[in-house]
Amino acid sequence: MKYLNAFLAVVFALFAAVQFNDTDPLVWIAVYTAVAVLCALAFLGRLSKWPVIVVTVIVAGWMLTLLPGFIDWIRMGTPTITGTMKAGDPHIEVVREFLGLAVALLTLLHLLRLAIRRP
Repeated sequence: MKYLNAFLAVVFALFAAVQFNDTDPLVWIAVYTAVAVLCALAFLGRLSKWPVIVVTVIVAGWMLTLLPGFIDWIRMGTPTITGTMKAGDPHIEVVREFLGLAVALLTLLHLLRLAIRRP
């Protein structure tokens, strides 16, 4: 489990590093960097539950704001979101952001489980 956290720290650091070409890079860099730091702290055995809870609430709340657009995309029959790096249709950006937050949220839930178990 320890090395999974190290791997996740590197993955989220890379996610943060490739956000500079996004339309709103600072928020994405902040979110992905926060998850990377929390994963690194888990790897080092220094994870505390409150920072994980705070970031989890932020990410989950943000996801809720994108949920209507994600549901609309599903109702449209899940048209492709991978055709081009430019988001030509509004649903493309919403779905990509929702899925990016979903990956972050899953990782945060993993970290929360570890932080709660930690003596």
